[in-house]
Amino acid sequence: MVHFVGAGSGAVDLITVRGQRLIQEADVIIYAGSLVNKELLEYKKEDCQTHNSATMTLEQVIEVMKEADEKGRTTVRLHTGDPSIYGAIREQMDALDELHIEYDYCPGVSSFCGAASALNLEYTLPDVSQTVILTRMGGRTPVPEKESIEKLASHQATMVIFLSTGMLKELSRRLIEGGYAKDTPAAIVYKATWPDEKKFICTVGTLAQTAEENKITKTALIIIGDVIDSEYRRSDLYHPNFETEFRKAEEKA
Repeated sequence: MVHFVGAGSGAVDLITVRGQRLIQEADVIIYAGSLVNKELLEYKKEDCQTHNSATMTLEQVIEVMKEADEKGRTTVRLHTGDPSIYGAIREQMDALDELHIEYDYCPGVSSFCGAASALNLEYTLPDVSQTVILTRMGGRTPVPEKESIEKLASHQATMVIFLSTGMLKELSRRLIEGGYAKDTPAAIVYKATWPDEKKFICTVGTLAQTAEENKITKTALIIIGDVIDSEYRRSDLYHPNFETEFRKAEEKA
C-alpha cells in the first residue's frame, strides 16, 4: 500500500492527525527533501527506510514503491503542502495503477492557506472578490496559453501565484498588462508557517523591488488583490436580517 501524504505548509504541527499516524506506521518514506520539514521524519519508526526524492527520478521513486510492495511493506510518499497542487502525483498514481499497487491520498495544508494565516487574510471578501486563482508563471515548465498571467489577471480576482519569485519584474509587467493597476495591493510571503517565515505588503508595481530589498529569491508565494487592503461589506450569513434554515431573521427596524 502507498499513502500519498500532504506534509503541510511547513510547521511540523500542521501535519494532519491522519498524516502523522501514517508516517508513524510507514515502513518506507519517500519525502520531497527540498521542501518538506525534515522534523516530520522524527515521527517515523526506527527501522523505517527513508528516501529523499529531490535526488530521484520518477522511475526511481516508483521502483522503491514497487520493491516495498513486493515485500509487503507500507510506503508513505510525503509531499509538501497539499499534493494536489503542483505535487506531480497523477503520474505516480498512473504508474502504480499499471503495477496494480494500491494507494490512497491524505490531504495536507497548502502553502496558500499558510500564507493567508501569515497575513490574517481572507481571500474571499464580499463585494471585493469571491474567487481565488491559484497559478504560476511559465518557466522551464510551460503554462498553457489559455492560462497566461494576462488572461487570468483580467478577472481582477484574488490571485495566489506559486513558483514565480525569481520572475517578479516579468510578473508585474504581465499583471499590469492584464488589467491590474500598479498600486493594486500585493504581498510576498516567504516560507509560510516555517520558523523563519517572512511577509511583506507591497503593490503590483513594487513586487520586484520589495523582493530584492529583502533578499527574497525563492520559496515564496505572491498574493495579488484588493482583499489585502480594502473596505468590504459584512457577510450576509451572520447579519441579523438574514434568514437561514437555522435562524430566523430579526424584524427590521
